[in-house]
Amino acid sequence: MLARVLIFVALAFCAGFAGAEERYGPQKVVYHINKLGGEENKAYGAALTNIRNHVAAVGADNIHVKVVLHGDGVELLRQAVTDTALQMSVTDLKSQNVQFLVCNNTLEGREIDPDADLFEVFEEDIVPSGVAELSHLQQQGYTYVKP
Repeated sequence: MLARVLIFVALAFCAGFAGAEERYGPQKVVYHINKLGGEENKAYGAALTNIRNHVAAVGADNIHVKVVLHGDGVELLRQAVTDTALQMSVTDLKSQNVQFLVCNNTLEGREIDPDADLFEVFEEDIVPSGVAELSHLQQQGYTYVKP
């Protein structure tokens, strides 16, 4: 009898988590990063973990994620040039179709060369204005998240 109760509890517990992808319908989300990563880039790592967990909960085929980086947030991709943990996180998220968008105003204002100074930033990843891009994406139905 006790074994049956334990099996029932275990099945009920697992069933509660099995439907996560079904619970959350298709989503469009924009993550906004404009602060420094702090000691050992912990804030950047935490933000990337939030994004990874979000994608896992909804399912990579069920979510469109864009990460807008401007101001001090662009440092995430500058730090990723030498920080292998950040490199791995960014690469993993990109493999799940997460797009990292970089503010051209920040690049110009801080004289940052995306080819030389940033990790895997290409022409199509650069937007004219990070703040304007956030508004534009919200008008397209993207939910705004500030980790």
